[in-house]
Amino acid sequence: MSLLLLPVFEILSHLYPFCAQFLCNNIVYCVYYAGETSLDVNMEADSNDITEHPHDDKPRPYLRTVCDERFTTETDLSTHEKLHTGEDGFPCACCEKRFPSHFYLRKHLNVHSSKYECTECGKCFQNNQKLTVHRRSHSGEKPFECTVCSKRFTTSTQLAQHKRIHSEEKPFKCYVCEKAFRLAGNLNKHMRVHTGDKPYECTECGKCFQWNQALTDHRRIHSGEKPFQCTVCKKRFTKSSNLLRHGRVHSGEKLYKCRECDQAFSESGSLNIHMRVHTGDRPYKCSLCSKSFSRISILQKHKRCVHSDKRP
Repeated sequence: MSLLLLPVFEILSHLYPFCAQFLCNNIVYCVYYAGETSLDVNMEADSNDITEHPHDDKPRPYLRTVCDERFTTETDLSTHEKLHTGEDGFPCACCEKRFPSHFYLRKHLNVHSSKYECTECGKCFQNNQKLTVHRRSHSGEKPFECTVCSKRFTTSTQLAQHKRIHSEEKPFKCYVCEKAFRLAGNLNKHMRVHTGDKPYECTECGKCFQWNQALTDHRRIHSGEKPFQCTVCKKRFTKSSNLLRHGRVHSGEKLYKCRECDQAFSESGSLNIHMRVHTGDRPYKCSLCSKSFSRISILQKHKRCVHSDKRP
């Protein structure tokens, strides 16, 4: 501690036993009594990497790569990470959720009270900042504007994520295959490709999926729902991607071209099958005579005509 700061520190300590400020290694420490059961410590590190926040201008150099949140101190980041790891902590008596510290638990308890309650819908929030952001969903206010395309956003975080479209910045990189992503959430979903994790289970048949959208699409097999309809022939589909591919039948659009012979196809699957003409690949093998074929339809015809008496 600098000798020049000693008098200030001693005066503050004398006048306010629970309030002191001092400088060490270019970091300002502020210890204060907040009227709670324990001391809170805030540490602000000097950094040029500042994220926009509508209610303060504190530098937040510590980035959490799972949820894209920033923190003023490494300690805050470490504490917050426990929310994602699910480590044991302090349980909420109302909903049995667990939190890594009393601070997070106290903030959460506001959700069960009417301290920060929306007067429009009655929903409660942890703090006034989250309530302010929520109110914009009712008012339609979007105070954060992109300087490139003038698109507006409800929060500064949404704007920061959007800006990566223009800058082509992809700060979240997979450590396995080094594929990069604009959003932390997209990286988390991608990691399931490597881990094999399938957290979304169908309650009808027990089949599991890596993504929630895949489960939603799958459930239509059981319900028979086909919400996507072709405007030309009125044919219906369970997935929007299937409708998109079907639309090329009417438009004649062929996006997938063969590198060898320039033949074009409307679907990538058709191109993959065609490529076997050039590669000689025959992945479908007859279990009765070991003959191989490039298409499963040809294999089925072979079995029917050669190894059975069926003549459809």
